[in-house]
Order: sequence, then structure tokens, then C-alpha cells
Amino acid sequence: MGEQANSRRAMLMFVSSMLIFGTIGIFRRHIPLSSELLACARGLFGCLFILAFLALRPRRPADRIPWSALLWLAASGLLIAVNWILLFEAFRYTTVAIATLCYYMAPTLVVLLSPLLFRERLTLRKAVCAGLAIAGMALVSGVAEGAGAQGADMRGVAFGLGAAVFYALVIVANKRIQGIDAYRKTCIQLLSAGLVMVPWLLFTDGFAFQGADWETAVLVLAVGLVHTGLAYVLYFGSMDGLRAQSIALLSYIDPVSALVFSAVLLGEPLSLQGLAGACLVIGSAVVAELAPEVRQAPQAPQAQAGRPGSPSRQSGQSGR
Repeated sequence: MGEQANSRRAMLMFVSSMLIFGTIGIFRRHIPLSSELLACARGLFGCLFILAFLALRPRRPADRIPWSALLWLAASGLLIAVNWILLFEAFRYTTVAIATLCYYMAPTLVVLLSPLLFRERLTLRKAVCAGLAIAGMALVSGVAEGAGAQGADMRGVAFGLGAAVFYALVIVANKRIQGIDAYRKTCIQLLSAGLVMVPWLLFTDGFAFQGADWETAVLVLAVGLVHTGLAYVLYFGSMDGLRAQSIALLSYIDPVSALVFSAVLLGEPLSLQGLAGACLVIGSAVVAELAPEVRQAPQAPQAQAGRPGSPSRQSGQSGR
């Protein structure tokens, strides 16, 4: 009975984190700040939230993090910052739905790079799923018809695909960081993502707040504290109470909810061609992750930080 209640609690926490991640594009649309400044604020406020959570959590003995791991965490924090900037720019130039679907090409990129980087075998099923995802992306972007998708700007598509590339690099970097508590790891990555932007913002006078008001301040705090800090705490806290395949399946609440929210709240429905492409992108990713390849009991993935929402659950990545 207790185990069943714990599973329900984990399910609620995980679904809540996915729904939070799915709304970040809506918030970005109403924040009149540069993507660099928003990424900086998101990293710093998210780090503060997790630090507060760690201070309130029962203290546990923690091993010292090696310098080599700290360097990888700092490097991955830089990648996360660039990833966020590109994603925020994608939300500016195209619809939330199209930007999100472009971003979800990250697992396909990891699948295609795995044989080169990790000497992992590219199975026929994964190769077919990657091909379907690429075909779906062609439909979403409008490339298949030689023109941009309805309501989309090709710059937004390019930014979204660029964000997918950098998120794939985050996944690669995180594979080299093992055995560290997920909250401590995420805290360092978020701090690095925020601090790495400070010199750039100082050099470019990026701390200007033209057009900012109290509403903007509240929205920025929401992106940092809720979409980052709270969402990651809920996400990581649900890991031990869910099966690996449940995590893989439920993770796609994030992109699906982003599509629904953008249609309902922003009036940005996809065309029939875009919907077909969305089904290919998300469906191929689900099949690639859920179909069994080895005959052993699935293990829950190790949680790691990344974007607000998740291209690769098999690698244990968080959502956007």
C-alpha cells in the first residue's frame, strides 16, 4: 500500500514537472528581455532555489566532487546556457510548437552520434526512427514544400535546431559525469550557466532593462524559480518512484503540452502538415526509447540537468 502511494506521488511529481516545462515558451513570449539576460537570470535563480531546497533537506554525507568532474560540470553549464539562449530565440522568431519540435530533434542527434562517440551500435530500429524524425522535422519546418511552415520564420527553426545540437552536447558531456548527487550536480550546472553569461552581458551592456516592469520581474522569477528550480526538484524527486519506461513515456507530456498550450493560449495551431510532422518527431522518439533492446529489467535513469524538458530520458536528462 505504501509503495503504491509512493508511486502515485512520484507520478504526480513527474507529470507536474513536465507540465511546468511545457509552459516556458508561453512565459518567454511575454518577457521583453534579451535571451542572454533571461538565460543568466534563469541559471542563477534556479541555482538559488535548489540551494534552498538542499538546506531544508535532511543533511546527508556528501563526497567531495573531484576537480575533473567540476570542470565537466562547468563546461556543461556553458553548453546549457547556449542551449537556453538558442531556445529562447527560437520562441521569439517562430511558434512555440515549432520551436519545441525543433528542439526535440536532440535525441535523434544523440542516436546518430552514439556510434562515433560512445561506440554504441546503431540498430536498424533506431536508424529507422531517426530517419522518420528527420522526415517529420522537414514537414514541421516546411522544407519539404520548399517554404517555411505556416506562421513560422526559418530563423526560429534554425535557432530551435541549434538548441537541439547544444542539448545533445549536454547529454554527451553528462555521460562523463557519474556518481554525483543529482541536486548538487544540477546546482553547479545552473550556477555555471548563469555566471558564464555575466562577462558577456557586462561587455555588451546586456543588463539594460528597457521595457521591463513589475510584470516582467514576476515572469523572470517564475522562469528561474518555478520553471527551473521547482521543476528540477520535482523531476529529480520522482526518479526513485517510477520505472524507466514510465519515465520515458511520461516525458513526452512536455512537448505535447507545449503544443496544446501554444494553441489554446497563443492561438498557434499547427497545420495538418505540421501535425503530421509532430507525430513523426515525437512518435519516433517514443518508439526508439520504449522498444526493448536487451532482455533485462529496466533501471531508472540517473537524473541530470539540461533544458526546461527532455529530449533524452535514456540518458537521464531533465526536461527543458
